[in-house]
Order: sequence, then structure tokens, then C-alpha cells
Amino acid sequence: MDTSTLIVVFIVLMIVLTQRNTILIAVRKKRKRRMATMTNELIRKYIGKTCLISTGSFGSSVSGEILDVVENWIEVKTKKGSQLLNADYVTNIMPKES
Repeated sequence: MDTSTLIVVFIVLMIVLTQRNTILIAVRKKRKRRMATMTNELIRKYIGKTCLISTGSFGSSVSGEILDVVENWIEVKTKKGSQLLNADYVTNIMPKES
């Protein structure tokens, strides 16, 4: 191969690799925005209230009274007893009207 062919191949490879990195960075930013978690301060507002807590597509909903919030864990008193939920997977908390 002559030098002009090598230069063209090198330039094409550089363009492809930089575009790939740009796409990967954009995908990571999008995932990061989507994975925003609830903060404990927001969840603490509901301590002592009966709520419906949804975990979205990760599982089912839990209905009960929120007893405590420690780090990323929510303690909920349900009809069956106490349950612990990981706050990272909570998508929605709706207070129930008594």
C-alpha cells in the first residue's frame, strides 16, 4: 500500500472512533438522567402516612404506612408485616386518602 491509502484509512478510522465515543457519551448521559433517584428528604415527608409505593417495571406496588427512611431503604408497615424497599427502585409514592 502506498502512503496516500494509509492516510485515508487512518482518517476514516479516526472519524469512526470519535463518532463512536460521542455516541457512547450521549448514551451514558441519557442513562444518568433516567436513573435519578428520590432523595431521602422527599420520602421523609411521608413518614407516618399510608402510601402506595410503586417500583415501576422492577416489581409490584406496596401499600402501607411508611415507618422510617434510612440511607436508601424505606421501611413500610403492610397488612402482612414490615417490608424494606430499596429507594433506588422506587418510581412513585402516592399518599392514600383515609
